[in-house]
Amino acid sequence: MRDFLAANYGIHPHEKTVLDGWEGFKDANYIYFTISAKQKEVIHMEQAALAYYLMENNYTHMSIPIPNSQGEWYTKYNGQYYMILRVNNTSTENQATHGEQLAAFHITGSLYQYEPQTISSYGQWKTLWIEKMEAFEKAIELEAKNHWDAYDGMLMDFLPYIIGISENAIQYMQESETEQRFHESDQSTIVFSRYRSQLRHRMLWMNDLAFDHPSRDLAEYIRLKLIEKDDPMTEIRSFLDDYQRVRPLSILGWRLLYARLLYPIHVFDVIERGFSVDDRGSVHTELSDIIKQQSVYEKRLGLFFENAGIDCERLQIPVLHWL
Repeated sequence: MRDFLAANYGIHPHEKTVLDGWEGFKDANYIYFTISAKQKEVIHMEQAALAYYLMENNYTHMSIPIPNSQGEWYTKYNGQYYMILRVNNTSTENQATHGEQLAAFHITGSLYQYEPQTISSYGQWKTLWIEKMEAFEKAIELEAKNHWDAYDGMLMDFLPYIIGISENAIQYMQESETEQRFHESDQSTIVFSRYRSQLRHRMLWMNDLAFDHPSRDLAEYIRLKLIEKDDPMTEIRSFLDDYQRVRPLSILGWRLLYARLLYPIHVFDVIERGFSVDDRGSVHTELSDIIKQQSVYEKRLGLFFENAGIDCERLQIPVLHWL
């Protein structure tokens, strides 16, 4: 990569480094990372626009793409196209709590003036969830037919549950689309594809960015807490309270958050990894652990509104009583 940077970007870094598992090179001012285009040029350019916007609005630890010596965003190397991301070689400190940080990020993101097309899922959850559920059902059945092993057997046994809980989430989402109690915090904003506390990290990755309802980030953070072994409910309540001090949720926001937690995205993510690896031993173990933990996840989700201090009966927020 050192020679690649020198030849195509006129950059001569002096030291190798590793950040978030990615290898990069740094000089006195910046750290440089290489990402593959892999037919994602349109996606990357929309993400690049968001990244530059965030960088210009005080998110100085945001990685941004830089053009090569010919002024082009992509550089061909060994038949593949690559993009170079650059991030400031300095650390930043934020004294705000995690919830306050995320709320401030969503406020900044909501002021972005252009609606991305490719990376926006705003208002599309129900359609996307139906498509995902149907595609995975077909792929799982085909995989089991063509390549049967212990992993496939476990997955086929679990499939009716996956479909059932997905259909529950889709139905809840459909009913929530008619909710009229919303306000300005429900407008689309910059979010993360899967929020895993990135705002607490040393840098923000451009290729993590998406555009959606802010409850997406809240749900994905809380989802990870709900599948932890230790009781996460106090931490979740604190996180939500801190967030709402800066940016209160509407009734619609609460319903979208609940709907997203119902939809088993964490299960689909593991199954998707199983489709792309030859040795599925680690995926088998991970899926087995999730299956064992799912009853705990459901129990915690059943207590979610109560724990968050939300009176569903008074506010007329429907819940799934079988949880």
